[in-house]
Amino acid sequence: MIRTHPDDPPLTGGEAAKAAWLIARMAKRALAGEEVDQTDLQAKLDRVLDGARKRADQDAK
Repeated sequence: MIRTHPDDPPLTGGEAAKAAWLIARMAKRALAGEEVDQTDLQAKLDRVLDGARKRADQDAK
């Protein structure tokens, strides 16, 4: 398990890779300018983290 931030749940290797890919795409878009919309990538990242939270909660029970 990989922990990216103290507030985030532990991520599997696949989840960490997907999160890194999405963050890299967000950084690339940020280079294009502040007015570029990134809500779609943020929503995908949120779904990855939500899935990890659900899995971590189920594992804790």
